[in-house]
Amino acid sequence: MRRHIAAALLLVIAIGSNRALLGVSRARWTPQPSGGTASLRGVSAVSDSIAWASGSGSTVLRTIDGGKTWQPQTVTSDRLDFRDVDAIDARTAYLLSIGNGPASRIYKTTDAGATWRLQYTNQDPKGFLDAMAFWDAAHGVAVGDSVNGAFSILLTADGGKTWTPAPAGGLPPALANEGAFAGSGTNVTVHGANEAWFATGAAAKSRVLHTSDRGRTWTVADTPLGAGPSTGAFSVAFRDAMHGVVVGGDYQKEADATDNLAVTSDGGRTWTLVKERKLSGFRSLVSYVPGTKMSLVAVGPQGSDWSDDDGRSWTPIEGPGFHTLSLSKSGRVGFGAGGKGAIGRLEISAR
Repeated sequence: MRRHIAAALLLVIAIGSNRALLGVSRARWTPQPSGGTASLRGVSAVSDSIAWASGSGSTVLRTIDGGKTWQPQTVTSDRLDFRDVDAIDARTAYLLSIGNGPASRIYKTTDAGATWRLQYTNQDPKGFLDAMAFWDAAHGVAVGDSVNGAFSILLTADGGKTWTPAPAGGLPPALANEGAFAGSGTNVTVHGANEAWFATGAAAKSRVLHTSDRGRTWTVADTPLGAGPSTGAFSVAFRDAMHGVVVGGDYQKEADATDNLAVTSDGGRTWTLVKERKLSGFRSLVSYVPGTKMSLVAVGPQGSDWSDDDGRSWTPIEGPGFHTLSLSKSGRVGFGAGGKGAIGRLEISAR
């Protein structure tokens, strides 16, 4: 009997070890030269070979060779912090800069970055944009910190020619100081033709707003994530209209993974905290892997993690940390961007 028990224990240990290595074997980071030292917070992959990255000091970079080389692009002579870039195709992309008042802007290129057109400038001195996402080439949403108890949500239906505030009557009230952390350009995400989710923090609660009518009306739900001035939800991702994940934490405690991960299976109406086999630190981005049913990648300044079960358990990925990540549609390649000009190529091999 003791031999049987010992054999069973060894089998359990072996299975656990294999599972622990699964995330590592599925994904591998390769550092890439960016040619600069800017803090990069935005990245968007068009394909396995074409991607944009953006960050402080008006930095915009583009690669067409899978990240072997990154070419700088000139957008404006003003010194801005481009915290989000969203590529629609190989020639079309949007840029969002953050900051109070007119520092928050949206630009667009339709010629692969040769020229950029200013589409929106925030005129409210208290306004502060954080991120954006697009349902298609014409329809998009941009979100910002709340102002005077009201959420700042902009909508476009004409490819960014006009950006219009979401109807005030369709928005729930904001909490004191509630906003979005502009850490990775992914505190707002879209699915299908009409669904979108917007994750918040820096207030008494960490919450997620949801729209099912392309931004005209929104509902809000509490999450069990930690809350506070430097704490909350930093990134949200959905694989369909029902199943999603939200991650974050305290950006001043990058090694801490306390109450920074929750999942939903009802479209974000309720969220469940993940306490076992959780993330290995603060995470500023989470993304589903295209071509898989339930696989996810989460990244933060101190490292990254992999999940194969809709975010209910995670294993670390060996390699550096990044602020943000974008996966190509193939699900085989991703590009990470981080502090001091850090860029990495994530190759996903085992499917």
